[in-house]
Amino acid sequence: MTVWLRGQGHGVNRKRVQRLMQILGLVAMVPGPNTSKKHPQHKVYPYLLRGLAIVRPNQVWSTDITYIRLAHGFMYLVAIID
Repeated sequence: MTVWLRGQGHGVNRKRVQRLMQILGLVAMVPGPNTSKKHPQHKVYPYLLRGLAIVRPNQVWSTDITYIRLAHGFMYLVAIID
């Protein structure tokens, strides 16, 4: 918010923006803590590859997705492993 306001020509610093946002009851949208904790009602599935000998290409695939914060937003990073 501070960077955007400065870009609009307003002379503000981080502390002023923080104070005004607090007065107005505004909160930044950022990931909160403990985002990786499992929900007690979610089912836990067994690991199906345990004990499996992986001996050839294309036998098992794995994927992961995450996002990376950038100066002007964020982007997704997807990894696919063969």
